[in-house]
Amino acid sequence: MFSSMFSSMFSTANPVAGIVHMFGHSFLRRAFLAGTAISLASGLVGYFVVLRRQVFTGEALSHVAFTGALGALAVGAELRVGLYGSCIVFGLLMAALGSRGRADDAVVGSVFAWVLGLGALFLTIYTRSSSASDGTAGVRVLFGSIFGLSRGQTTASVVVSIGVATLILAISRPLLFASIDEAVAGSSGVPVRLLGFGFLGVVGVTAAVATQAVGALLLLGLLAAPAGAAQRLTSRPFTAMWLAAGIAVGSMWAGLSLSYAAPKVPPSFGIVAVASACYLVAIAITTGRRAASFGTPGHDHSDDRPHAHSHSH
Repeated sequence: MFSSMFSSMFSTANPVAGIVHMFGHSFLRRAFLAGTAISLASGLVGYFVVLRRQVFTGEALSHVAFTGALGALAVGAELRVGLYGSCIVFGLLMAALGSRGRADDAVVGSVFAWVLGLGALFLTIYTRSSSASDGTAGVRVLFGSIFGLSRGQTTASVVVSIGVATLILAISRPLLFASIDEAVAGSSGVPVRLLGFGFLGVVGVTAAVATQAVGALLLLGLLAAPAGAAQRLTSRPFTAMWLAAGIAVGSMWAGLSLSYAAPKVPPSFGIVAVASACYLVAIAITTGRRAASFGTPGHDHSDDRPHAHSHSH
C-alpha cells in the first residue's frame, strides 16, 4: 500500500500534484492536523521545560505515559484514560514533592524508579491477561501511532493541544518571570508555587497527547530539541518561545512527509530526527558566531558572557 503511494507521489514532476496526492489520504490528513496541534503545544511547553531546567522531569513523564497506558490496558480500561490520568497525577505529585512547585532531581529520580517498577508489573499483568487481544498496543505507546489516529482521536488531540497552547500563552509572562527569578517574582506577588503546580500539570497533559505522535520513548525529543535550538539561536524570551513552536511544527511536517515518502521510516523517528538535526544546526550556528566573534580584531572578550536582560511583566 505505502510503496504504491510513494511511487504515485513521485511519478509526477509536478510537486503540487504530489502534495495533492499525499493529502488525498484521510489518515495523512488526520496525522498532519493532529501533529500540527500537538507539536505547537509541545514547542511552547518545551521552551519553559528547558528554561526551567526540568528536562529530567519530561524524561520521567515519558516513562509515566508508558506505565499509565499499560496500567489501563492491564485492567481493561481505555488506554487514553491511563495515559492522561497518570501523566497529570504524577506531574502534580512531582510538583508537590519538590520545592516551590518544582521537582528537583532527587524527587524525579525517585518517581522515575517507582514508575519503571510499576511499568514492569503492568506489562507482566497485561501480557498474561486473557484480555490482551491487541499485542501491539504497548508498541504503539512506546513508538507512537500518529498514522493510525481515528477521527475521534484526532479531534481529541487537537482540542487538548490547542487548550494547552492557549493556557501557556495566557500564563507566559508570569511563568517567564517566575522561571527567571523565583525570589523576585514571589516578592512581586507572582504565585510562584501555584504556577509551578499548574505548569507541571500542563507538562503532564502535553506528555500524554504527544505520546500519540512520537511515542513515550521519543517524547523528550519533541519537547526538548526544538526548545534547545531556539534558546541557542536567540536570547529574546518570547521570540525563542515562538521559534521553538515553529521548529517543532516544522519538524512534525518534515517528519511526516519523510515517513510517507519512505514508508520504512517510522513517523516518530522522522519527526524527532528532524528536530534533533535542527538542534545540531543551531549548535553549529552559535559555535560559528562565537568563533567569528573571538576572531574579530579588537574584540573585547570580557563581554562574551551571558547578560541579564530586563523583562516587563
